[in-house]
Amino acid sequence: MLAAAATAIDPADPLAGLTVGEMPEPEVPEGWVRVHVKAASLNHHDLWSLKGVGLPADRLPMILGCDAAGVLDDGREVIVHGVIGNPSAGGGDETLDPKRSLLSEVYQGTLAEQVIVPERNVIDKPAELSFVEAACLPTAWLTAYRMLTTKAGVQPGQTVLVQGVGGGVATAAIALAHQLGARVWATSRDESKRAAAVALGADEAFESGARLPERVDAVMESVGEATWSHSLKSLKPGGRLVVCGATSGPNPPADLNRVFFLQLQVLGSTMGTLEELIALTDLMVSTGLRPTISATYPLAQAREAFEQLAAGDVIGKIVLTV
Repeated sequence: MLAAAATAIDPADPLAGLTVGEMPEPEVPEGWVRVHVKAASLNHHDLWSLKGVGLPADRLPMILGCDAAGVLDDGREVIVHGVIGNPSAGGGDETLDPKRSLLSEVYQGTLAEQVIVPERNVIDKPAELSFVEAACLPTAWLTAYRMLTTKAGVQPGQTVLVQGVGGGVATAAIALAHQLGARVWATSRDESKRAAAVALGADEAFESGARLPERVDAVMESVGEATWSHSLKSLKPGGRLVVCGATSGPNPPADLNRVFFLQLQVLGSTMGTLEELIALTDLMVSTGLRPTISATYPLAQAREAFEQLAAGDVIGKIVLTV
């Protein structure tokens, strides 16, 4: 079967380790199901894997991809939940299972004509969502949904700051926060991305690091070192900073005096649960909200898709179709 896989690790030139070609069809163990992939979206997680972050060389070759929508052998249309974990081991939350992984870390990923997953890791794809739209939800959109709802508890009328417009999580967070009734502010160094943020639902967009008109209730943070200080300084007393990534670096100044004096909450968040994915899908159907698609490519052109992702020329999601 055709697949896009990591066949070598190269931190300096991650795309050097990307191979698009034939891979063996997977066998389906008991309790697992085969998904014939119709669409799969890219994430920065895939680039990190090619750099060797979370993917050691002894697991290669590894088919990349955490997200997919497709069809089971019996014709059921499904969305794939990319977290492979045991909810019981995480106190009812598979993302807290100490042994949990994402597809493409331990088990082969979704950028292929077929992927196998545990039976519990598929949910029904609503007819209202196309395969391309559905394939955007399980990583970036689910991550943003959990950050805003489960972690930050955002309520209508509150103000949310989204740092670093462009990537899938940030664009999803803007659209979802707007849909949840929040006032949404966003930041970017790029003027065109600030304009895109307003088009996505942000009430205002600011230069990265700019002084805001007032402090906010919550910050959605995926950039890390470059924006961390601004994120902390932007919060009201008692405000919540939810962090799901650190693309610019993982070790910013902690600014602990500000954290304890203003009683700020710093909350880590990774992916989401199966139940949250179902709730997100229901929200998309009931509101008519849809993911922003930056580009689509056939699976055979996965290298071109990765080149676009690596260049940062993205507003929303890049999707591969099969």
